Amino acid sequence: MVLKNVDDDHLNDSLGNAGLISPDKEDLARLLTVPFSGRIRGGMRPGKKIIVMGIVDLEPDRYANTCPTCGRDSEKEDPPAHDVALKLSARFGDRQFLRSARISGKWTEEEASTVYFPFIPDQPFRIEIHCEHQRFRIFVDGHQLFDFYHKVKSLPSIDTVRIQGDLQITKLG
Repeated sequence: MVLKNVDDDHLNDSLGNAGLISPDKEDLARLLTVPFSGRIRGGMRPGKKIIVMGIVDLEPDRYANTCPTCGRDSEKEDPPAHDVALKLSARFGDRQFLRSARISGKWTEEEASTVYFPFIPDQPFRIEIHCEHQRFRIFVDGHQLFDFYHKVKSLPSIDTVRIQGDLQITKLG
């Protein structure tokens, strides 16, 4: 998978994917600026995963989002027309890790049940979104937290990952 910051037209190879450009530290800092939007080469498919490593801000306000979406540039449309295959939202105030999707312009009801809230201010985290035939499996720091069944049925159309919120990104893959 290649993540491409649409603002910079550079490739991020922070996890060492063979054959890609490896940016120096200054380029990497610019590439991983939040909000971030990156391309998923070939779209999603069973067996593919997205890894986001970062550090939660010292005083996180509301939430951090990680969204595999359909369509790179539709964010600029008013209103945005793209589907969101999975929106993960960490709300620090009430310590909830929520997930939802947007299909044909309508958000699904947020799902909220998790065993524990995995994020701590000023601490590192690792989110893995594993794509399977019927669902996404979400892991944080190696612990499986929940499954999210696909609402977007065309997995290859899920071609972009967006990250925003009160965090710093350290690695993507």
